[in-house]
Amino acid sequence: MKKGMLLTVFFGIFLFSLVGVSAEACKLIPTLINQDPYPAIPGDYVKVVFQVDGVANPECGIIEFALKEQYPLIFDPTLDSTVTVNAGTYTKDFGSFLIAPYKVRIDENALDGANPIEVQFKYGNGLDYETKQFNLEVEDTRADFEIHIKDYSSVTKILTLEVLNIGKSDIKALTLEIPKQSSIDVKNSNINIVGDLDSQEYTTADFEATPTKGEINVKITYTDSINTRRTVEKTVSFDPAYFEGRVQDQKKGGIGSYIIPIIIVLIIAFIVYTRIKKKKAKKHAMHR
Repeated sequence: MKKGMLLTVFFGIFLFSLVGVSAEACKLIPTLINQDPYPAIPGDYVKVVFQVDGVANPECGIIEFALKEQYPLIFDPTLDSTVTVNAGTYTKDFGSFLIAPYKVRIDENALDGANPIEVQFKYGNGLDYETKQFNLEVEDTRADFEIHIKDYSSVTKILTLEVLNIGKSDIKALTLEIPKQSSIDVKNSNINIVGDLDSQEYTTADFEATPTKGEINVKITYTDSINTRRTVEKTVSFDPAYFEGRVQDQKKGGIGSYIIPIIIVLIIAFIVYTRIKKKKAKKHAMHR
């Protein structure tokens, strides 16, 4: 009797240990292996790729893995974030893990720095999801600009644009372009390569042009801090009344601007005339 009871106890312990080993045998380990771009840009899309190790074990049964939609992530309506696979089914000579890629948008108001995101997963007949948190790096590398007309001369036809980088990031390879439009007639090149421009700094660009009163469209192209080429379009207002009747233009194009050259010409003419007259007088004296 005692022997039977002992066998029953040992058999129960053996079964319990098997259940324990089976339950512990399935261990899923998710990892965030890639983020593109790095850092992510508020308002833009980002690609995140997760790798889930442990799916090769058939003890895991049916595995569900999903990226959770929560700040700062925004899913497209067509995105199904849940990936379902049968454990133990993978191709020979390939990695025994699950790859789950996602393309999601970043909230426009996402803060710079590490933003927590979460994934959830379960296996077998489990009803409860396990969760794991990762950090998504976010930084607003975009620039923004204020643009004004600093100067225009109706004499030289030189239009000077002033552009201010009001973004938080320094930029490189800044170019200004005035596209073809009815409000301005640009001569020579309509693109001006400005160069680098730090945050909260300004620079100028000159164009030979004849603008008319109204709005002028300007295309601003630059390279941000993660070497992405970006373009923004701005509009600037031109009113010729602000640049007419100025003292500097009168000095440049008025009668006063011709006085000095005329005086110089007259002086040169007088000197030449005097020398010629002296030579003639000298020749006349020699022949007498």
